[in-house]
Amino acid sequence: MMEVGVLGDPRAAQALVDYLLSQGISAQSQATNDGVAILVEAPQFHRGREEYERFLKEPYHRRYMAASWESGQVHSGRDAKFDYGTPGLSFFQSLVTQSGPLTLLLLLVCGGIWLFWNLGFAEAIYGATHFFASWEAMGDGQWWRFFTPSLIHFSAMHVVFNLLWWWYLGGRIERERGALTLLILLLVAGTLPNLAQFALQGPNFGGLSGVVYALVGYCWISGRFNPNSVLALPPAYVGFLLLWLALGFMGMMNMANYAHLGGLLVGMVQALLDHRSRRR
Repeated sequence: MMEVGVLGDPRAAQALVDYLLSQGISAQSQATNDGVAILVEAPQFHRGREEYERFLKEPYHRRYMAASWESGQVHSGRDAKFDYGTPGLSFFQSLVTQSGPLTLLLLLVCGGIWLFWNLGFAEAIYGATHFFASWEAMGDGQWWRFFTPSLIHFSAMHVVFNLLWWWYLGGRIERERGALTLLILLLVAGTLPNLAQFALQGPNFGGLSGVVYALVGYCWISGRFNPNSVLALPPAYVGFLLLWLALGFMGMMNMANYAHLGGLLVGMVQALLDHRSRRR
């Protein structure tokens, strides 16, 4: 069987398993060091993964209570005991178990920068983190400026969009391929695409979007090599993000288009290199 995800609360995991069984998906739960893994048969992996992701978005929906009630009374003759415990704790556990140390660290860093940005420190933060103002300025040191623009965001939608995708994709990669793989993607996609963006459109940009597109490219290509991998993305997700990229180049969005495209290419190349190294 294949793992579609991990939940921090055993009762929530049982609720999802009950629902999957009610939908004709062969599923079971298994305790792990990170929580409770949800396992499904390989041919049903993508359907099981989609249901798992839907469960994360609305875990208290009545469909899961109904499935647990039916499972408790019909399948085993027991009273249904559908109870998630403390909602705040369950949410926190789910956040942690779907991530890794690096994923969570960057969430905290970007979230903290955004918080202080809106507490009146925007000018100081921008002054310390923005990209080089010119090619000549690169000769003065301060090499962190190749990367630090990736950590600053200019609107609430900007930071929420990027951090959600970072958590969703970065957490997958870190748990499946390790923190080193994710760190390489972060550093390379957080620097080279910034340089391309500067060369083609100037220094006024910021955000984690280039890294996010690197994660998309990495998961996309990894999924092409192994459709049953937990890194494989539903085609709709890839299509949405590619459409978003295209809208930027069409001038319909004010975005760092070349950083996005550069990040996508970085992720795709890294996936190809990793695939070759694993085959040796």
